[in-house]
Amino acid sequence: MSPLFRTFSLLRHGVTGCLVVTLAGAPASASLPETIAAVKPSVVGIGTMLRTRSPAIVFVATGFVVGDGLSVITNAHALPDVDVSSMEVLGIVIGRGDRFDFRPTTVAAVDREHDIAHLRLSGTPLPPLRLDTADSAAEGQPLAFTGFPLGMALGLTPVTHRATLSAITPVMLPSVSARRLDARAITQLQRQPFAIFQLDGTAYPGNSGSPVYDPDSGIVYGVLNMTALKAQKESALSNPSGISYAIPARYVHLLLQQSPITK
Repeated sequence: MSPLFRTFSLLRHGVTGCLVVTLAGAPASASLPETIAAVKPSVVGIGTMLRTRSPAIVFVATGFVVGDGLSVITNAHALPDVDVSSMEVLGIVIGRGDRFDFRPTTVAAVDREHDIAHLRLSGTPLPPLRLDTADSAAEGQPLAFTGFPLGMALGLTPVTHRATLSAITPVMLPSVSARRLDARAITQLQRQPFAIFQLDGTAYPGNSGSPVYDPDSGIVYGVLNMTALKAQKESALSNPSGISYAIPARYVHLLLQQSPITK
C-alpha cells in the first residue's frame, strides 16, 4: 500500500496521529533515480567465458544478487549449455566503465517449472537486493525493472524501464480448440497452475532475469521473463508488443531454500 493511500485511509477513519509513527517499520521512501542508483550495483549480466573464443565473453541474460551477496537469480531458460571440455565457464559479467569483469559461478539450483535459476559466486559478496516477503504485489501498482536490453550490443550498462502490474494472471491461457495445443502447452497443462505478473512495460531479450521492483523501496516483486512465458501467453498474437511477464518472488524464496548455504 502506498503512503498516499495509507494517509487517505487514516483520515477517512478519523485518525489524525503522526504519520511517521503510523508507518514505523516501513522501508524509507525514495525517488526512482535514488532507487535506481541503489539497485544497479546488484544487477549483473549472465554469460560464459572461453579464452580462446572471440569475443571471449558471450552475454546471455540479466541476473540480480540476493541473500548473502553471493547468490544470483536469473531465468532457467537463459542458462547456456557450457562446453566444459573446452574450459568454457558460466559466470556473471559486471560492467566497469569501458571494460568488463567476469566472475565464475556454479549452478546451485534450478526450478524449470517456474523458469528461475540460482547461481552461486565465490569471493567478495556483492550488494544484495531485498525480496518481497509478504506476497503483497497488487494489480495497478507501479513497478520498474533494470537489466541489459539486447545485451552487450548496447554496452553493459544497466537500463531501467517503468511498468505497471497490469494483471496477476494464470501462466496458461485456455485453448479454444485442441488443435491449438502444442507440446509446450500440453506440458504446462500437466503441471500445477500458478499465477504470474503481466506488465505493461516493454522489455527485450537481454532483459530476461531482470529484477522487477518497487520504484520507492527497491524491494523485488518478481523476475522478468521474456522467452518461455511470452511463447505460452502470446502465441496466438500476430504482433505482440508492450507486454512482459514476471515470475513472483515467492518462487525465488522457495528456490533459495533448496540451498542451505543461503539464509
